Amino acid sequence: MRNTILVGAQWGDEGKGKVIDVLTADADVIVRFQGGSNAGHTVIVDGCKYVLHLIPSGILHPGKLCVIGNGVVMDPFDLLTEIEMLRERGIETEGRIYISDRAHMVMQWHRALDAADEALRTADKKIGTTGRGIGPTYGDKMGRSGFRVGDMLAPNFLANVREATEATNATLATMNAPPLDVERMVENYRSAADRLKEYITDSVSFINNADREGKSILLEGAQGTMLDIDFGTYPFVTSSNPTAGGACTGSGLSPRKIDRVVGVIKCYTTRVGAGPFPTELDDEMGEQLRRNGGEFGATTGRPRRCGWFDAVVGRYAAIVNGVDYWAMTKLDVLDDVETIRICTAYEGENGERHEVFPADLSVLDRCHPVYEEMQGWMSETSDITRYEDLPLKARAYVERLVELIGGQLGILSVGPARETTLRLGL
Repeated sequence: MRNTILVGAQWGDEGKGKVIDVLTADADVIVRFQGGSNAGHTVIVDGCKYVLHLIPSGILHPGKLCVIGNGVVMDPFDLLTEIEMLRERGIETEGRIYISDRAHMVMQWHRALDAADEALRTADKKIGTTGRGIGPTYGDKMGRSGFRVGDMLAPNFLANVREATEATNATLATMNAPPLDVERMVENYRSAADRLKEYITDSVSFINNADREGKSILLEGAQGTMLDIDFGTYPFVTSSNPTAGGACTGSGLSPRKIDRVVGVIKCYTTRVGAGPFPTELDDEMGEQLRRNGGEFGATTGRPRRCGWFDAVVGRYAAIVNGVDYWAMTKLDVLDDVETIRICTAYEGENGERHEVFPADLSVLDRCHPVYEEMQGWMSETSDITRYEDLPLKARAYVERLVELIGGQLGILSVGPARETTLRLGL
């Protein structure tokens, strides 16, 4: 395997962590290219569950090198907690984790501003943010007033922390939010900088040197295509680009160096937080999918909204990302569903048909999903290790999904563990 971008093709939570874990076996360097600790990758290894928010899940493979790229917004304290968790569970991190000196930091005042802003929004305007400061951090980045990881090595770092905390307290006062303790803030960042300085590196040089040496690079994103700040269901989106283009800007690796794009897509659809969801099931079937799939956020624990597979979303993700191979996940969740529905298009109130996802969310409000139905296979698939051994109706369902969204099936997951992963030419 050479250089691969792996992206989520829905609203996140597609099972990217497991697919990354599988592909890491063939990679040398794993790079996280965007997002922050508002997302989580869950991996089960030898019966043990690991939830990682910032460190690439490739860290669970001995000898693999992991980079937190420049496109990530990194909370120093969340990262230190993750490093400590891994060490306690016997995972070696020294000399294996690198943090880009160009990555922006989520500071404690970003979290405070995030929570205060969401609290001031009316119910119909709430974004559903995790409150982890991601939006305000990206806002400061674009406003050219952010703190970068490399700043922790500068002699004026703590003075700047003090100044920024005092300025934030003035803003929080206008939002009727409690102030931050300035002295505690300075001391916390003094300690964090001392503990993280050994991990900081020029990631652009590191990644490109690895490429020149012929090493295989796996670039992983958080969230999913429909949460992309440009291509998602704006404004109900994240603050970065979790699509394939974001992998290059978030890592410093040229698009000319990318060999393939893998899209991860669930065999049904889920979403966390507010925003449109055309195939949502607010009934017993939706609850069944949530229960069978364990659909609760890895970061927040919030129950995910569940619905039927949406081929409009899948086709859109294929176009935006240039997906070469699909990694389809959680087929086993549908094992006991007698009749399965697939959304193939949206139909407007005047009968107009939409096969491409619209930018104007008011269009969605006036549409309903167009469904086709397939018979379920009503038998367990989680113990199957070869695609050819799947029930015929399960294979027919998977092949119909691929036919509707285009591309080629590369991985099919029928359970949460490494062993329940069927690889087909990927």
